[in-house]
Amino acid sequence: MIPPIISVKALLAQFEGLAGRHPGLWPPLPRTLIPILLALLVIAMGGWLAWSPQWETLDSGAATEQKLRTEFEYKVAQAHHLDTLRKQKAEVEAQVLQQERQLPAKSEIDALLAEISQVGVVRGLQFELFKPGQLKIGEYYAELPIEMRLSGSYHALAGFVSDIANMPRIVTIDHIAMTQQRDGLLAFECLAHTFRYLDPAETEQKKQRAPERKQQVLR
Repeated sequence: MIPPIISVKALLAQFEGLAGRHPGLWPPLPRTLIPILLALLVIAMGGWLAWSPQWETLDSGAATEQKLRTEFEYKVAQAHHLDTLRKQKAEVEAQVLQQERQLPAKSEIDALLAEISQVGVVRGLQFELFKPGQLKIGEYYAELPIEMRLSGSYHALAGFVSDIANMPRIVTIDHIAMTQQRDGLLAFECLAHTFRYLDPAETEQKKQRAPERKQQVLR
């Protein structure tokens, strides 16, 4: 026997007039379907309330994992280049040591000034001015400017500058000015700079003054 075909209209009709009626008196379809829907809704809401913090924890854990993975990969790459970095560090330290050896001590400055003057005398130059200026204390070294004015031939002056550049100590020359004199010689003016490293007393004094300078800057 073929069961009768129930129309959609007849099914929807079972949901009409439910308001005010006891659920036990509802037609079969709403009496069965609505409790199932309510149960599913309660389960969904409970799951969302219970699982939402866990999802946030999971997302946070995934972000932390990615961060740690990136840091690990970076450190692995550093470890692969560790030998190269150590070699580069050793080269830099050697260069710094070589530069430091070119800086005279405080007690050697007078000898260096005499050597600069002697270089000019050997070249046959006439010194008209040789005046050391105010010592400038830097972070790691001290700088001593020297005003120089001397005269001589072009080749002698060029040789003097070349000799200064080739000295074992670091000496630089700037603010160069040259003028022609009546006797055919050149007048040469410049500002030379010599450098020396700070002695332990100066280094300690600079450390003691550092907080005072910092407070002055903040004011």
